[in-house]
Amino acid sequence: MAMYQLGAQDASFLHMDSNNNRAFIMGINIYDPATAPKRPVRFKDIIRHLDSRVHGSPVFKRRLMKLPLDLDYPYWVEDEHFDIEHHITHCRLPEPGDWRQFCILSARHFSKPMDMNRPLWDMMVVEGLDSIAGLPEGAFALLSRAHHAAIDGVSGAYFFTAISDIDAMGTPAMKLPDQVDLGDTPSIPKIAGRAMFSNLVSPLKTARTMLQYSPDLWNTVQKFFMRQQQTELGQRAPKTRFNGSISPHRVYDAALFSLEDMKSIRRKAEGATLNDVVLAVVCGGLKNYLEHHDELPDEDIIASAPVNVRDKHNESDMGGNNISAMLVALPIHTPEPLDQLRKIQQITSSSKAAQSGLPARVMTDLTRHVPGVTLAGITRLTIRGRVYENFWNLIVSNVPGPQQPLYMCGAKKIRDYGMAPLLEGIGLFISTPSYNGSMSFNITSDRSLLPDVDFLRKCLEDAFAALLNAGVIKKKAAGRKSA
Repeated sequence: MAMYQLGAQDASFLHMDSNNNRAFIMGINIYDPATAPKRPVRFKDIIRHLDSRVHGSPVFKRRLMKLPLDLDYPYWVEDEHFDIEHHITHCRLPEPGDWRQFCILSARHFSKPMDMNRPLWDMMVVEGLDSIAGLPEGAFALLSRAHHAAIDGVSGAYFFTAISDIDAMGTPAMKLPDQVDLGDTPSIPKIAGRAMFSNLVSPLKTARTMLQYSPDLWNTVQKFFMRQQQTELGQRAPKTRFNGSISPHRVYDAALFSLEDMKSIRRKAEGATLNDVVLAVVCGGLKNYLEHHDELPDEDIIASAPVNVRDKHNESDMGGNNISAMLVALPIHTPEPLDQLRKIQQITSSSKAAQSGLPARVMTDLTRHVPGVTLAGITRLTIRGRVYENFWNLIVSNVPGPQQPLYMCGAKKIRDYGMAPLLEGIGLFISTPSYNGSMSFNITSDRSLLPDVDFLRKCLEDAFAALLNAGVIKKKAAGRKSA
């Protein structure tokens, strides 16, 4: 077997983890057991099913092997004491068992620490959802947490798909390997030798990478400053209530929209993408929320939108993290929703053009040569110093998901939600996974920064409705006039 060492980006999420900020990704999936051939679906059935799928992804059965003093990046090794029952728990939603209680339970579970000596994932089955509007009788939820050091949004989707079926009869949703290479445990001399070699050659490798990409880097810098003059995106992000110190306490809520309606909105602005529509809904929602609280800043709000730079043609590139980010100024002072969407389309197109001269992996190539101890210090100083809030106000992540029904233990998945980690000084993360014809807008925030998370959810719903209805009345009026 080979030795698997974390990359720089993966390791940075370990250093982000603190008592106030859990660097986790959590899928929140709701299932309807009415489709299961054998009913009811019991907790032991779910454990048995998951145990039959843990060979589908290396994330399930490997743990971290850290080095003293962060001398080098940690290694992935097989957990010799792996026991699936220690990763899966079971509970019932407390009274009154409504959507608000479910959001509170999800946020509290997300905020709990994870045992870092075991594989970095766990799941909780939640029953008692009968009082939640729109859910069928007997519906249950699966809250699936994984550390961000192990997965990003795309590899996380792969991780969750490994436990899913394409029908109620148990046909796996993806081709599963017979077994996965979990990594050989390296010896102490080998670890010490690799760490010493890595620290000695890292300056040379960094210089070589800079020389390799120097023409592209120069072109990108030129394009960036041209774009800065044109769009003024080079300004500091304005101060908002979301840019304060975060506590250990999370809040969560979500809205669900039709994907067909999202596409209908997209067609209203030439060249717009679904990601542009997502940003426009967020823009309108934040405008409504901040105006209500008389907190609308004078400048545009800046959103950081993660971008997947994974090699689409490399099926083995499905572990860890491989992401970049694009900064987008949300035009909150533009009054008309469709004008907001058009401006966002122009901004994102300009951002993509500015980045086009730089190979997608250049930053990954640069950071992976930083010594482990240096990266640990830089990451912690950056987080504690709240550097990020100078550049953006919130994170908006859009990860496309499967558009066909998925099942587990015969139960059909009917809702797909999720939570994501915050940053010190960046207290709002809106993630938008799509599944089977719908897209959910998931709000993860801090209780002290967003005590009325349900009101922000309503603001997003209102912004979505405004975009969907924009132009409809005018078109009808024009039709009557011409007739």
